[in-house]
Amino acid sequence: MSTPTVLDRAADGAAGAAAGLRITPTWSLGSRRAMRLVERNGRVYFRMWVIFVSGFFEPLFYLLSISVGISKLAGPVAGPGGHLISYTAFVAPALMAVSSMNGAVMDATFGVFFKLKFAKVYDAVLATPMDSGDVALGEISWAVLRGGIYSCVFLVVMAGMGLVHSPWAALAVPVSLLEGFGFAAVAMATATYMRSWQDFDFVTLALMPMFLFSGTFYPLSVYPSGLRELVLATPLYQGVAVIRGLDLGSPTWSMAGHCLYLLVMSVAGLMVASRRLERLILK
Repeated sequence: MSTPTVLDRAADGAAGAAAGLRITPTWSLGSRRAMRLVERNGRVYFRMWVIFVSGFFEPLFYLLSISVGISKLAGPVAGPGGHLISYTAFVAPALMAVSSMNGAVMDATFGVFFKLKFAKVYDAVLATPMDSGDVALGEISWAVLRGGIYSCVFLVVMAGMGLVHSPWAALAVPVSLLEGFGFAAVAMATATYMRSWQDFDFVTLALMPMFLFSGTFYPLSVYPSGLRELVLATPLYQGVAVIRGLDLGSPTWSMAGHCLYLLVMSVAGLMVASRRLERLILK
């Protein structure tokens, strides 16, 4: 019996690795095939750029209205660390987090539902070597890209208005991408359970209270104790707290907890979305 050579061992190791890749869920690894769907969405939106750009303006209009009006009436408020800052400086980073949320949720709900129920895009996609994990990862990646673009442009607007107060603000961009990933993953998983366009009223019902009560416009100190605990548990608050702290130059270790929350949210949403797509399309 011959002793295995180095080449034999290497071949056995490669075969074992290939077998592991075949049985490992796609969502846990990521697949380059998913980027084909991102490319497809980019080509589609290139012809509908007005729709793509329109989602950026809602938080921008809020910021402009606050800077020219409400900020003059509100006076200074306590920011992270207890330092007094202008009301506009307090709200601006939170609206950057809202931009990321809006961009991610828009595509991961309305876009996914239309492709799944009406255009039947995923039926055609799954006739290729792509699988349900690729579809979920590709759509979520596109939604994150859209939310990230909104956030980056919003940060540039903030810089132009003198609302970037620290070099730490550069880290707000990757945080907004993580936040967008979490919202996109959960939104896509939710879209797979929707039966008609009327179900999107529930999406609005979930997003509007988060937009208003996740520390976006008011510091936590103004909320009653019971409502304060509820605000602390909302996904948007996690992004608002981190981005505001970074923009105002007050990083803390608690930000790691907020990022961990968003990471768990992202993984859980991606898993559910992948399995639901497989069940709906391949049944």
